[in-house]
Amino acid sequence: MNAAGNLPTWAALLTALLVLVGAAATLIGSLGLLRLGTFYARVHAPTLGTTLGMASILAGSALFFSMLEARPVVHEILIAVFVGLTTPVTLMLLVRAALYRDRIEGSKEVPAADAAEHSIPQD
Repeated sequence: MNAAGNLPTWAALLTALLVLVGAAATLIGSLGLLRLGTFYARVHAPTLGTTLGMASILAGSALFFSMLEARPVVHEILIAVFVGLTTPVTLMLLVRAALYRDRIEGSKEVPAADAAEHSIPQD
């Protein structure tokens, strides 16, 4: 017998909505990766799609399993913390590596290292 049959209708509909919204956000982020032109524009779409998609899917999962087990489920919180911490760090490391590479190659699309350092106002 399937335990999901014991789930209230409102919880099943809300779970389905949250999972679909999360899947759509992740899909839009993936399409942004394909459609945007430069590397610097491309890294933002999957990062935002991952964050919003992950949050929505995990909220749906937490609701579903909390309703089935009649107690709060904390696995989703741990997943959200780890993905929420690693996604921005990965974005930052990728962009810094690409910026370093582009500056070494003398790309005109990024500011020079000296110009970037002098344009930051000092307090």
